[in-house]
Amino acid sequence: MRRAFRVRATLALAVAAVSSASLVSACGSSEPRNLIDSIRSGSVILGTKYDQPGLGLRHPDKKFSGFDVSVSEYVVDTIADRLGVKHPKITWRETPSAQRETLIGNGEVDMIAATYSITPSRAKKVAFAGPYLVTYQGLMVRKDDTSITTLADLNRGKKLCSVTGSTPAQNVKKQLPGVQLQEYDSYSSCVEALQRNKVDAMTTDEMILAGFSNFDPGKFKLVGMEYAKDTCVNDTYKKAGAPFSTEYYGIGMAKDQPDTVKEVNSVLQQMLTPATGSSVSPWSNALQKAVGAEEVNRMRERAGSSGSKYTFTPQPGNLSFLDAPSTPCPKELS
Repeated sequence: MRRAFRVRATLALAVAAVSSASLVSACGSSEPRNLIDSIRSGSVILGTKYDQPGLGLRHPDKKFSGFDVSVSEYVVDTIADRLGVKHPKITWRETPSAQRETLIGNGEVDMIAATYSITPSRAKKVAFAGPYLVTYQGLMVRKDDTSITTLADLNRGKKLCSVTGSTPAQNVKKQLPGVQLQEYDSYSSCVEALQRNKVDAMTTDEMILAGFSNFDPGKFKLVGMEYAKDTCVNDTYKKAGAPFSTEYYGIGMAKDQPDTVKEVNSVLQQMLTPATGSSVSPWSNALQKAVGAEEVNRMRERAGSSGSKYTFTPQPGNLSFLDAPSTPCPKELS
């Protein structure tokens, strides 16, 4: 069996697990949970993805790996250390993109770190700590495909795959109305469709794509999504070289718990800080382990280049990007 299709087997196990968990949670309280209270009690329920190599992946032996998993464990264990209690038992819960706010509101999870982009609409429903990662929308194509090298190539009859309910899918709908967008239930389904030539490319955050590409080396390659020229999208000015979209990953929790959000942000800042005598932070170590040092170094160098429009290091607690005004479209481009 080819390695890429192991993700599909992993997903099948996840579906069975989440179905069982849903039956259990249906009998419990529908009140939102509080992470700090749950840590004190010795048991937490953490939401993540089950089918995203490099970020959140459930293995056949029921163990988990990925950057989101590492961040979640660091947050929970560090808060426990600060409280002076034992590290709590962690129960993982699969959290599909379209269900995250519902799972938090119904009290089925304490928090969710699952490639959860912080957006104004989501911030009205849940509270966010973070961001703990900044990433950008990109494309993944087959390694031998030379027909897609820029954003414009998507409008040439190409079939593009993304996930229903995800931010990248909404971005494509709004900004590339001419593309043939096909929405699947998971990114692993998109990867399989791409490998079987059912679609020409898949789009999501670069970090997710890097995880899949690293999981099955030699099969795929990543293509950046930048505007080739100054343009206007939905009456908003987009300058040449600007990323197609910027995603800020956050940790979602129930609303009206400011002390918990503040504590998680403090822990994330600690994770970003190298320990005494070290030049590498726990955050950098976890990220390199998740998607490979080569990809992490590429992103860091890109952000550090002269005139770069990219960011690499997140700023936990700074959500000013939610209120950042858009640049009006100049008359000559309207």
